[in-house]
Amino acid sequence: MKLRKELWFGFSLMAAIVIPVVVLMPWGHLTNGHLGLMMLALICVGIMLGFPTAFTLMGMGVFFAWLAYRSVDPATAGRQVLDLFVQRTYGVMSNDVLIAVPLFLFMGYVVERAQLIDRLFRSLHLATARVPGSLAVATVVTCAIFATATGIVGAVVTLMGLLAFPAMLKAGYNVKVAAGAVTAGGCLGILIPPSVLLIVYGSVAGVSVVQLYAGAFLPGFMLAGLYIGYIIVLAKWKPRLMPPLPESERRVELPRWAQTLAPRGRNALAGLGRAAIGGNAGVAKRTVLAQLFVTLVPALFIAALLGVTYRTATAPEVEASTAGLIEAGGLIAAPEQEREQSTGLIGAPAADEKEPGVTEPPVEGAKETPPAETRTAEGAKEPPTAAESVRLPVPVWLWITFAVGIVIIVLIYWLWNWERLEVFKMLLTSFFPLALMILAVLGSIVFGLATPSEAAAIGGFGGFILAGVYRFIEYWREEKSSGRDTGKAVWSTVKELGVIVKESSFLTAKTSAMVCWLFVGSGIFSAAFALLGGQEVIEKWVLSLNMTPVQFMILAQFIIFILGWPLEWTEIIIIFMPIFLPLLPHFGIDPLFFGLLVALNLQTAFLSPPVAMAAFYLKGVSPPHVTLNAIFAGMMPFMGIQLIALVLLYVFPGIGLWLPQLVYGR
Repeated sequence: MKLRKELWFGFSLMAAIVIPVVVLMPWGHLTNGHLGLMMLALICVGIMLGFPTAFTLMGMGVFFAWLAYRSVDPATAGRQVLDLFVQRTYGVMSNDVLIAVPLFLFMGYVVERAQLIDRLFRSLHLATARVPGSLAVATVVTCAIFATATGIVGAVVTLMGLLAFPAMLKAGYNVKVAAGAVTAGGCLGILIPPSVLLIVYGSVAGVSVVQLYAGAFLPGFMLAGLYIGYIIVLAKWKPRLMPPLPESERRVELPRWAQTLAPRGRNALAGLGRAAIGGNAGVAKRTVLAQLFVTLVPALFIAALLGVTYRTATAPEVEASTAGLIEAGGLIAAPEQEREQSTGLIGAPAADEKEPGVTEPPVEGAKETPPAETRTAEGAKEPPTAAESVRLPVPVWLWITFAVGIVIIVLIYWLWNWERLEVFKMLLTSFFPLALMILAVLGSIVFGLATPSEAAAIGGFGGFILAGVYRFIEYWREEKSSGRDTGKAVWSTVKELGVIVKESSFLTAKTSAMVCWLFVGSGIFSAAFALLGGQEVIEKWVLSLNMTPVQFMILAQFIIFILGWPLEWTEIIIIFMPIFLPLLPHFGIDPLFFGLLVALNLQTAFLSPPVAMAAFYLKGVSPPHVTLNAIFAGMMPFMGIQLIALVLLYVFPGIGLWLPQLVYGR
């Protein structure tokens, strides 16, 4: 009966596509533009029937491209179609942006097998034990952190389905709530960098992947924050859905040295301080000092963060000169620079009384701003002036930041008992190595130290090292606890790494091949669509509606939201983005901002039935009594939260554009 319902739903969607085409198509005088629209409808039906997307795109593209060439010159139609196929395939092979896809995939698969996530989830579970809905909150936080190390949605959902889902069911959580937390949290990898979706969109739209990554950080973590807020409110409102954990689940076993020092006082910082200064009651001095240093890590981190913020906020302003650029590039460099600074786009910073897209050529003889450091006749640099070396006054917001930082430090150490020290050490050992790799990869991309491909290669190597270190620690502990020779741990680690690299390489090749074939099929399909004039028909129809930019944006996002129900994000990006992108300049919409909205919107592609892949990933690893309908029902509230996040991003575009503007000055 369930299968029949799903079939009826699928056939209803296909009928909603086919019937309007059959009724509205002017069969008596079909033009090439009408053939293009028919091709678009047929590709949707073919994908919904289950045909392979890439090869369906190629087949449809080749056939309709042949029809387009045949209408012009039947004699050369076959040769032109084959030439088109070769050109589009070579274009994908020579696309440098796509190199990052297999490298990021390899990094993600290796990190997944490094067995960091089970430790991270356990430590987060203990850290949030007193928060309502703690297990669900820990699940979403773990998924958000794991998403920054891998953009592979299937891996995150499957792993958390094996790790967190049974723990929530055992704790008495409602099946729908638990399923929603796992699937929604697992899909954060679509948006949070390093997202494969953003790489694909950047390649299709010609937008910088680096700027897309910078823009996606805050919206991704905003969405995770909304998920967590919903879970906490629901747990407070209906405690029976997420019952509090028993005291035994919250308790942390203290090591022997902590049990020795705990009677001296509840506060761990005060106890360690007294032990370091005075008597240590049988605890080694080295142990006390080491634990005291670990205890001070949060204060040192916050102090370092405040110091960097102070230096950045009070740094002397230095005006960069463009004289050398204009001398080198003449009349070409200046318009290009101004064109990059043009801000007449929705979602971009406001322009200074200039019309969108209009650039002014450099006026001949105009004086350029003198550089900060000028050269003398002898070629030596003049020393910076006093104005350049004096720091700016401290702004009010920085004093407020200092006050907030101090309050946080005081609050942390006011609550810093011996159990929280052990939980913090668990977080430090599970999250800190992963955080270093994430900062090395994403930080180098965002701050321009490396291209996405180079940073992904670093991440793949870092994931390999992490997997080796953690597997070695695991084997070493097993050998030591059993009293065997710990030297065997090295050989066991080498064998395990061989298996990990083999499996990760196979999965990487499989997924990368799918993405590349999709690009080949998309290239042929979009070329055929353009040859038939389908793009022109859609553009004329959209422009004839006389919509405002806001109305167009709402229509585009609504169409993408609806397409997310029957189609996956790959088909939507590959097939439909080339239709929307040419319309963006007419409405003055920034392609970067549009891409962020699309990425946030396409979270629904993994959460919306009947092609909700996250649900099928979870169903594959869940107990038999968990039905697919229960998983679908649990995902629905989180889809509503995604729509709220989409509205917030549109109303407050600075959520997505603040970081690109700050780092790249867009």
